[in-house]
Amino acid sequence: MNIGAQILKELKNEISSVEYSRYIKQLSYSLEDSRSDEAVFFAPNKLIANWIKTKYADKISHLFEIHSGVKTKVVIKLGKKGKAKARPKQTEKSQKSKAKFLNPSLTFDSFIVGDSNQFAYTSALSVANNPGTTYNPLYIYGGVGLGKTHLLQAIGNLNKQKNMSILYTTLEQFLNDYLRHIGNKTMDRFREKFRKCDILLIDDIQFLSNKEKLQEELFHTFNELHNSGKQIVITSDKSPNKIAGIEERLKSRFEWGLITDIQPPELETKIAIIKKKCELDGVRLDNDIINYIATKMGDNIREIEGTILKLNAYSSMMNKDIDLDFVKDIIKDQINEQKENISIDDVVKMVSSELNIKPSEIRSKSRSKNIANARRIVIYIARNLTPNSTPKLAQYFGMKDHSAISKNIKKTMSLIEQDETFRLKIKELEHKIKAN
Repeated sequence: MNIGAQILKELKNEISSVEYSRYIKQLSYSLEDSRSDEAVFFAPNKLIANWIKTKYADKISHLFEIHSGVKTKVVIKLGKKGKAKARPKQTEKSQKSKAKFLNPSLTFDSFIVGDSNQFAYTSALSVANNPGTTYNPLYIYGGVGLGKTHLLQAIGNLNKQKNMSILYTTLEQFLNDYLRHIGNKTMDRFREKFRKCDILLIDDIQFLSNKEKLQEELFHTFNELHNSGKQIVITSDKSPNKIAGIEERLKSRFEWGLITDIQPPELETKIAIIKKKCELDGVRLDNDIINYIATKMGDNIREIEGTILKLNAYSSMMNKDIDLDFVKDIIKDQINEQKENISIDDVVKMVSSELNIKPSEIRSKSRSKNIANARRIVIYIARNLTPNSTPKLAQYFGMKDHSAISKNIKKTMSLIEQDETFRLKIKELEHKIKAN
């Protein structure tokens, strides 16, 4: 299923079945006419085209950005797919330009750095400043929407200013290019295209799994570039040794350089990212709304950024100010269902994971500052989210009596009143515990 069809399928779940059948179902996505920054759909008549443009173009654009990380303009044309006025036949030069498309907004300056991504950022910047000499290849992995594509394209954008030949491609685009050239019997052009660039940037390498012919081609492309001192940068959702269905010789190539991961962002980083996104897109959100989004939504930064665009679009269409009640109503479906019957162990597990402390240490008698602080947080949250009484909590932690529990709770409440960052961290932890 191509990305356009996938977008329309997702939209089906968000609107009424009547509107979907009457309007959205009449659209057909044109992969041939679309570009990385422009999605082309065909509508059978002017009425449907105008209705889509007015009511759903922003929503469709938002879904494309969530999937690709690129701001995408939605174009609705009249006619059937492939029946509209044909574009001039692409030359090899124009095809290359499409394959190496870079989003100019994805730069190192627009990337928000925190503890969760500091090493990946520093590594990427080092590679960008010294391509082909430092960390070759650079392999960045992590979960969806954490900033891998941003760093990948930032490397390309920095070196594009130096008039270097930059080729950015997703693994899907690489596969499509490969199949097209195989079909046209023009593999010499394919190889020239991917082996003559100064920097090759490949996104989502995990989709290479079980594609033996494509792996063979990439293996030789990798060797050619590496032997010529050209830079290779790769992203994936997991480390090389955890991708099934990839030849060992190719995995070993990925491990020649530097492997770095991006972890889910800490609360402070999420808040900074939201503020930066608002600044770049001209969206005005007050601190209460920013804090609500940061604490209530998950760690997918791409999804959070998409939510900001969604709020702005809905505010404009509905002619309403963006206040906290408006935000809660618009993003309610994006907030995970709350877990019931939360146990003390659930609280300990989440807090220990977030604060990088062993669960056994939280339950121990240790009085070291970081462990005592974690224990205090667990006690406070467990009292709020679980049915356990203070005597029960005292028994769980091996404390003398309930007064020790009460003392810890009072200390935490005092910190919440004095420290806004600490208060938000407690809120975020509570939300994650409810959602997991």
